[in-house]
Amino acid sequence: MASLYPLLMLPAFDPRPWGTQDLSPIYPNHRFEQKIGEAWLSGDDCKVANGPLSGETLAQLSEQYQRELVGEAARDPKRFPLLLKFLFPHEKLSVQVHPDDTQALRVGQPWGKTECWYVAHAKPGAQIGLGLKPGVTAAQLEKSIRENRAEEVLNWVNVYAGDMIYVAGGTVHTLGPGSVIVETQQQSDTTYRLYDYGRPRELHLEKGLAVMKSKTQAGKVKPRVMNGFTRLIEQKYFSVDRFELGKMDEARVSMEGRGCLVGLNGTVSVITPGDEVELLPGQAVVIPNGVADVIVEAEQGASFVRCFAPA
Repeated sequence: MASLYPLLMLPAFDPRPWGTQDLSPIYPNHRFEQKIGEAWLSGDDCKVANGPLSGETLAQLSEQYQRELVGEAARDPKRFPLLLKFLFPHEKLSVQVHPDDTQALRVGQPWGKTECWYVAHAKPGAQIGLGLKPGVTAAQLEKSIRENRAEEVLNWVNVYAGDMIYVAGGTVHTLGPGSVIVETQQQSDTTYRLYDYGRPRELHLEKGLAVMKSKTQAGKVKPRVMNGFTRLIEQKYFSVDRFELGKMDEARVSMEGRGCLVGLNGTVSVITPGDEVELLPGQAVVIPNGVADVIVEAEQGASFVRCFAPA
């Protein structure tokens, strides 16, 4: 087998009715005929864009290399543990909920879908719906859904560029228009759609109400300034850190678990012994297990996030 190296992943663009054809400022040179809602960066079907493994999917490489890629701590040695996405909401997303680990196991899924949202860009007035208003019960939520007014019982929160929001499994949630989000989540796409503003898409009311929780730990997370970076969130399933570099800055970035770097602004060179790859906004570089440190250099000033599953 070819030796592993930092893997530059091609984003996979996913059409959604709430998306947009203009993915600026992350992908300013991309134009689409369909409305794009999500750009997947580390999904199972995302393909490598560099080196001798070019064209291979992340699922194929996880199956082939197993713990050499995903590390000893991985629950499933044949699957990369984190799914990274950019979200481009131009209209409100459906009101939805994801199961936690325990709930997912009950329905035959290997794990749940806990996630977090980093707000890369936000227009004035951008909001998210996160959880239910105080005192709202599952029965009241169900009634509001059947009466086509579910958004009235949600807890709406203003968001600004730089915010980090934790979305625990079981949290009823949605995104409003006007932001660009970097989503880090468990490698799962188990979504129960509760309400969709009359769009002709399938709802999963029974399953969703069964896993929703009236209260969770979801909410905005206060950042912590660390040595050379800002820790945006540190949870059981993932940690996310933001790095900001000036022109020609160089920094050593340690990978404390299995994860990747995601470009936000500018151009970053990701350097390991014998290899170098250029990271642009909207791209991800998967760092294989065993590559303890990488050197990053910014050519024109840049920012990126490090997302990893703790070892």
